[in-house]
Parts: sequence; structure tokens; C-alpha cells
Amino acid sequence: MSVLAIVALLFLDFASFQPNRILPGEGVALTNALSLQWSLPIFGGAVAIAFLSWRPTYNAYLVMLLTATTVIALLPVMAGVFGLERAAEGLRHGRAALGGGFWLAGFFMALIVVEACHKLQAGVWLKLASVIVVGGAIAIAYHYGALEKLSLAQEFHVRQRQFVTEMGAHFSLVFWSMLPSALMGMALAIWATRSEKARRGLFGVLSVLQTIPSLALFGLLIAPLSYLANEFEWLRAIGVQGIGFTPALIALIGYSLLPMTRNAYVALTGTPEPVLEAARGMGMSESQVFLQVRLPLAAPVILEGLRIMTVQTIGLTAVAALIGAGGMGTFIFQGLGQAAMDLVLLGAIPTILFALTADALFAFLTATTRGAP
Repeated sequence: MSVLAIVALLFLDFASFQPNRILPGEGVALTNALSLQWSLPIFGGAVAIAFLSWRPTYNAYLVMLLTATTVIALLPVMAGVFGLERAAEGLRHGRAALGGGFWLAGFFMALIVVEACHKLQAGVWLKLASVIVVGGAIAIAYHYGALEKLSLAQEFHVRQRQFVTEMGAHFSLVFWSMLPSALMGMALAIWATRSEKARRGLFGVLSVLQTIPSLALFGLLIAPLSYLANEFEWLRAIGVQGIGFTPALIALIGYSLLPMTRNAYVALTGTPEPVLEAARGMGMSESQVFLQVRLPLAAPVILEGLRIMTVQTIGLTAVAALIGAGGMGTFIFQGLGQAAMDLVLLGAIPTILFALTADALFAFLTATTRGAP
């Protein structure tokens, strides 16, 4: 992976300097973008990782983890330095855009971090430390102005207030769709365990619902919700309308039900029968068997369903911006309409980080319920 990162930095554009947010700039590789003193740490780190990978040991993987994390933290700082150097040459109103070499090098280094954590059997604190190092380095560089000429940083600076608003809207929509989905999914799973006929019909309906494209489902809800809002004033008073939060919430709940219900059903029906018989033999009632035996044993698989549901919902919420629901998709679709890729990234990167954070949190909770270290 480190060799591929070196190739990407040598032969692909590391960054380009644009006269404004729309007009393209001329891309340059890292060796042409920065002086040796700035580019050497990145190349040196990549070469060191390549050397260590030939004879991997525990200590080698530890060094690889630290080195790859440092390189990831340095990449945006180096791009910021490139922008500052170009601006100092008289191009004060220009901005530096990140190129393919930057993204590929960061991607390969991230794969090295993941592989090193796996080989080291790293706990949550070591993984969290890697994230803090990268995030802290970027935050410090932004605070002290090292990133001020990056196009992505400028888009964020101009839209800070809107960014906070849309991030709150995104989080709110995810939370309020997850809560009823989790409760309804558990209730439907319990119902399915008690009725074979209900199980067949239920999973058939949920599977069909899952196959409907998200944008189509958002659109299908506009007409009936608009009609209901016009016919019933109390619905309109609580905010129900054809576009916005309500249709997005209904669609997201519908999409979330299948993974939640399926995982909960598999978990609840997967309890070994001898365990249930032993619990009943001890005098437990059916409710006690469910709460004290079946549910604790099913918890890891149920949490896995919550993880799938959450990550899926975070991604689909971005699409809900097309019907006025807000969220980070607002920036994505604005950027696509204006051919401003950094504006697209302003919405896409936080969405990805949000999904990865939720995935890591539920993975940790699942491992904890299984008794993993």
C-alpha cells in the first residue's frame, strides 16, 4: 500500500491552484508543489512503511501505525502550505484544490492504519488516539491559518453557520428516524417469532419496500402528504407537508425496518433450545425467559442490526435534501449544480465521518456485549 501511495504522490496531481472556486487550476505532483523540506517527511514515512512491511513484527506494525497516522495528518497541512506558497507569489485570491494524488495517498495510508490495528489487535483507545492525532493536527493547522488557502477550508469558512445548521438537521433526522425504527423493528421481530404466517407476509412487504429507490420513495410521498395536510388542519399545524422533514422521516423509517427487523428476528430465534428449557426448568416465566435469557443472548446481533440501520440512514439522509429536508446533502447537491467539487466535499466528508463514527461505536458496543476485549 505504501508503494502505491508513493506512486500516487509522484505521478498524480497532489493539488492545483485555482483562480476561483469554479475555474480549474493546473495540477502538480507533490515533488513540484513543495520544496524538499516539506515533501520529504511524507515520502520518508511512506518509504519507512514499505521497508517495515517486508518483515512485519509486532513492533514493526506499531511503527507503521504511528507513521501512517502521522502521514495522514501531514497531508492536508502540506496541501495548505502549497496554497500559501502560491498565494505569496501574487495570487492572493486563488485557492488550492486537492488532487487525486492527495486522496489516493490518504486512502492507502488509511488502509495501512486499519491493517496495523488489526494485526496489533488494537483496542478502542489506540484507535481513538489515531483519530485524535489526525483530527487534532487538522484543527490546529486550521486555527493557525495553515489551511486558509485550501478551497475546502474556504468553503467551510464562508458557510460556517449554515454548516452547523445543516449538520444539526442531518443529526436530528437520523435520530428521529432511528428511534421509531428500532422500537418498531423489535416489535415486528417479536411478532414474527410468534406467527409463521405473519413472518412470511412481514418480510415480503419489507423486502419490497427496500427495493424502491430512495429518491422515488421520497417523491411518492409528496402527493399523499400534501393532500392530507390540505384536508386536515391539525396535521398542517404540526408541520406535516409534502416536502421537508415529514416525507423524509417516513421514508427513512421504512428503509430502516428491514435490517432492524431481520437481525432482531434472527437473534431472538437463535437462542439454543436447551438454554431456554433450562431457564424454564428453573421456574422462570416466559417474560423472564425473554428478558433475562433470550434478549441478553440476542443483544450482539440486535446491535449489529442497529449498526447497519444507522449507517444506511446516515447515507440516505443526504438524499433527503432534494425534497427540502436539509442535512449535509444540501451542500452536495448545491456543489453538483454549481460544478464546485469542494462544496460537494464539504457535505460528503462529514457524512462519511458521521457514518464511520456510528459504525465504530456500534462495533464497540457489539464487541462489549460479546465479552470481546
